[in-house]
Amino acid sequence: MILHQRRMLTNRIILTISGAAALLGLVMLIWILGDVAVRGIQAINWDFFTQLPAPPGMEGSGLANAIVGTLLMTFMATLMSVPFGILAGTWLSEFGRESKIGQVIRYFSDILVSAPSIVIGVFVYLIVVRPLGYFSGWAGALSLAIIMLPVVTRTTEEMLKLVPHELREAALALGTPYWKVMVQVIYRAAVTGMITGIMLAVARVAGETAPLLFTAMNSPYWMEGLNEPIANLTVTLFNYAMSPYDDWISMAWGAAFLITTTVLITTIITRLVLHKRSRH
Repeated sequence: MILHQRRMLTNRIILTISGAAALLGLVMLIWILGDVAVRGIQAINWDFFTQLPAPPGMEGSGLANAIVGTLLMTFMATLMSVPFGILAGTWLSEFGRESKIGQVIRYFSDILVSAPSIVIGVFVYLIVVRPLGYFSGWAGALSLAIIMLPVVTRTTEEMLKLVPHELREAALALGTPYWKVMVQVIYRAAVTGMITGIMLAVARVAGETAPLLFTAMNSPYWMEGLNEPIANLTVTLFNYAMSPYDDWISMAWGAAFLITTTVLITTIITRLVLHKRSRH
């Protein structure tokens, strides 16, 4: 009886501590989102999306070039990482499940997922920026692609593993070539989860700053190509937030609001798609 009461008391204490920790995390999240929304929405106007950055104190300042630069580098990083990530995940799921090479690839993919993004930025700086002698949008996109690659790879592998093996056997029993089974049967069954992984990868790199400091740097002008420094929201936010000018700080809050809103919407859509997938 005493032992039972002691266990019940311990259980209540642990539940209380866990609930308090969860509540604290929720309060902090709401506090951060609310503060960013209240301060950032004041800087959102038409000029914010259509004008170039202006010197401190001048009206009509915007972050149009940074928005376009961020979208372009994210798009290029997606083009670089998604095909290789899907192919790597397919090999790990279909051909390398029990192989030692597959285990090594999974191990290093997991390490790369948790690797600090600044380390990836320094790596790309050393192998691309320094030999070429200039910062560029291509280097920035490459650093983001490296961050996205393991996320897409591991998500693709796990989604393909969820496809019943009997589905493969049924398609192969009809005499269908294996590549057609992959494209028309297995990929089609796992496409929702694969898209979810891609969206999660995009959401992760959307707010990265450190890799772009070493690769794309920043620019106050419209870009003429990817072989030059390119403006982006995260580095611009960093520069503006560190400045002593009130109007630049206000623009930094606007950039933070835009990035946070974009990542939040992408994450919510991803969770909804994943929830719908799990129900079916």
